[in-house]
Amino acid sequence: MSLTLSDDAKTAPQAGRRLLRGIAGGAPDPGLRTHLERWGELRPPSHLIDELEASGLAGHGGAWFPVSTKWRAVAAGGRRRPVVVANGAEGEPASKKDALLLAHAPHLVLDGLMLAGSVLRAQQAIVYVPAGRIPVVEAALAERRAHRLDPIAVEIAQCADTFISGQESALVNALGGRRGAIPGFVGLTSIRERGVGGRPTLVQNVETLAHVALIARFGAKWFRQVGTPDDPGTMLLTVHGPDGPMIVEAVLGSSLRKATGLRPEDVARSQGILLGGYGGGWVTPATFEDLEVCEKATRRAGAALGAGVVALLPPEVCPLAEMADVVRYMERQGAGQCGPCVHGLADLADAIERLAYGRASGPSPDRMLEVCNLIERRGACRHPDGVARFVRTGLHVFSDEVSAHQRRGSCAKTHVARVLPIADATASRRLVSKA
Repeated sequence: MSLTLSDDAKTAPQAGRRLLRGIAGGAPDPGLRTHLERWGELRPPSHLIDELEASGLAGHGGAWFPVSTKWRAVAAGGRRRPVVVANGAEGEPASKKDALLLAHAPHLVLDGLMLAGSVLRAQQAIVYVPAGRIPVVEAALAERRAHRLDPIAVEIAQCADTFISGQESALVNALGGRRGAIPGFVGLTSIRERGVGGRPTLVQNVETLAHVALIARFGAKWFRQVGTPDDPGTMLLTVHGPDGPMIVEAVLGSSLRKATGLRPEDVARSQGILLGGYGGGWVTPATFEDLEVCEKATRRAGAALGAGVVALLPPEVCPLAEMADVVRYMERQGAGQCGPCVHGLADLADAIERLAYGRASGPSPDRMLEVCNLIERRGACRHPDGVARFVRTGLHVFSDEVSAHQRRGSCAKTHVARVLPIADATASRRLVSKA
């Protein structure tokens, strides 16, 4: 995959293509020279947190929490100097946007990390990424050191190859060397007050930090030139469609179907569309056609944008077999520290496997929904909640398949190769960026 510079390098891009500007396919060229030619030098405003608040930027790691609120909380978290972390774990197997961003624009991410460190007067800055992303980050940091760009030394920490490794409290536990990458219990002290080494800690997704770097260059008014008043800016989506996985940059508030570049006929012939990944939810093709690129809108539809996964399920595969494999994967990826995770997810995985692969008169949907009700909002972390939503919405969208499996048992499509990636299954697939 090669990179080409856009014609409007060093100027503020006006269209929706922002983070992906200059990425046109081929081999990545993430060098500092290319970065500076594309974006110019970084001259941050004197009151960056105010500018972030005016921009309306929210976190793009899946939680959509206001960035300025998070930064202010860390700044007020205590007398000890904080820690800032660029979170590039991307444990969701169906998401590849952060990987693409780190490969093609690592300096934009590092600019954002340095801005956070400078504004918050951080003692320590860390890039938290899988093993495969470390070489490109190391190379970028070496260039920056040679040019003396960064006021704070940056460390690289390798994250575990697990679904939950990027969860904020799991990240803090891993970096602290206390428990491995296992989430802390919901409701305990916020990491913004007491995180890595007991210090106030800012954990920000790498896409979010890239947006911070652009806002620092071009301002809040520029950021709001696209999107809506409530949802300004753009977001990266990993789209799994007929042409394989691709990364697109979507304007918030625009048509989700048009933003993904999916053809109406491809959507119409699909059995359902997964939004938000394996902690997200399923919607029907008709519902998908009417959705906007908006977390609130997808939540109202029972799903979520989350970290930006959109996956079409073609008619050739068995949706229940796809669900069964994902739920079993999610059950094995749990932290194993509470009943909903240990027993509830295992019960769900067993039930869906019997329905997908067993004989007629499999477990009833009502029983599976009961299990979903029992595990939701009762876990030590939010991992079981996402699985429950994945199952609940799937049982609704694929209700005809559920009834057919209950009557006749396993179908011939259960033997077709899966389309939803699990763990390393996506490593050999082609990944491209799309304008």
